[in-house]
Amino acid sequence: ARLPVVWFHCQECTCCSESFIRSAHPLVADIVLDKISLDYTETLQAASGKQAEEALHQTMTKHMGEYLMLVEGSVPTGDGGVYCTIGGRTALDIVQEAAKGAKAIIAWGSCASNGCIQAAHPNPTGATPIDKIISGKPIIKVPGCPPIGEVMAGTVVHLLAFDRIPQLDAVGRPKAFYSRRVHDTCYRRPNYDAGLFVESWDDENARKGYCLYKMGCRGPVTYNACGVTKWNGGVSFPIQSGHGCIGCSEENFWDNGPFYQHLTNLPGFGIESNADTVGVVAGTAVVAGIAAHAAMTVVRKREVAAE
Repeated sequence: ARLPVVWFHCQECTCCSESFIRSAHPLVADIVLDKISLDYTETLQAASGKQAEEALHQTMTKHMGEYLMLVEGSVPTGDGGVYCTIGGRTALDIVQEAAKGAKAIIAWGSCASNGCIQAAHPNPTGATPIDKIISGKPIIKVPGCPPIGEVMAGTVVHLLAFDRIPQLDAVGRPKAFYSRRVHDTCYRRPNYDAGLFVESWDDENARKGYCLYKMGCRGPVTYNACGVTKWNGGVSFPIQSGHGCIGCSEENFWDNGPFYQHLTNLPGFGIESNADTVGVVAGTAVVAGIAAHAAMTVVRKREVAAE
């Protein structure tokens, strides 16, 4: 029997579903048609209305404690949850009911993982991430706006292959995809270390592909697989297309200052603590290295001559 799956949509733009159906490795068609039983999803199912609701409740009843619950979007809690209702019921009521019989829950995207844009100040609807309203169930966060399709598919495949949730980091994200900073896997990292930065959009440095940190790139403080797995079948990712990372897989990214204003201080990263002076430091180190090498060469030649 295939793993029964129910997929809910709350406050979101459906970009997570759009990303998921574009997964190339593995192909999402293989997962949906051969590996799982996608019994309920408001965007992909053929049924609607009464038939759709019957399919949902049949799964929840027949497979109590066995089905996988996927949630896309934050859940509004303000004013009794009236800002997102489906069939006359609030998203809060629907999600809480379904969670009772779920084997595990996956929070798709930054909306379900940390509230995302809806939860940005002043958060008028009381948008809330899944882990703040559900307890006592394994919850896997797969943040991103949206997450990478292969990351989403890979998380589901891990559950299918090992019948357990993947190893998670301190905030509940799969370590397989969120254990390294975008900065660490970025092909522009050598330019950062050399102090070579884009100073303004479309300047000569931008044409040369220099580091986008001074243009607001959040790669040094963002954990995701963008630079490794990439997007659209491994073709590219935002930094490769010329735009800095906005840190969409991190909590409160929407409120963490203007996207195009760089973080001047990064405590704990040594030479990276100040991008404005890293070029000077790196240049001084290179000069010092050359001088030291020259001095050692002279000494060695004198030793050889003495012999």
